[in-house]
Amino acid sequence: MALLQVTRTAAPPPAVAAAPERFLTVTQLARALGITARTIRFYEDKGLISPQRAGTTRVYTARDRARMILVLRGKNLGFSLREIKEYLDLYDADHTQVEQVRALLAGVHQRLELLRKQRSSLETTIAELQDIQRQAAEALQRGPAEVKRAPR
Repeated sequence: MALLQVTRTAAPPPAVAAAPERFLTVTQLARALGITARTIRFYEDKGLISPQRAGTTRVYTARDRARMILVLRGKNLGFSLREIKEYLDLYDADHTQVEQVRALLAGVHQRLELLRKQRSSLETTIAELQDIQRQAAEALQRGPAEVKRAPR
């Protein structure tokens, strides 16, 4: 993957001028993460990442990439954007990561409880549907008179 090297031009932003690191464009970051540039801009609008600028071009650092990976993982695990943002903001506030890990542990616990309840409800629904399916199939095998009495 090609990386964009930010070059010094007339009065670049201080963070960009001081950083000799390499940057990704929105297209490069999107390609690296297997998402669209629009998705990255959406998360940027929500305040989950804050790219720097090289002239008029947004440039993304390794930190932005790492944050995006955490955002996407959090979404895949069912966390809300608010929960993900709170978690990411804790990292910036506490570099020891103690509060971040505590928040993660509490969030994972809550999410697991919700998923266990949903699983139980799904298992009940599946069992009921399988029973209805069995009764309907048996009614069809017995003939038209039985179909009228099949569960609906």
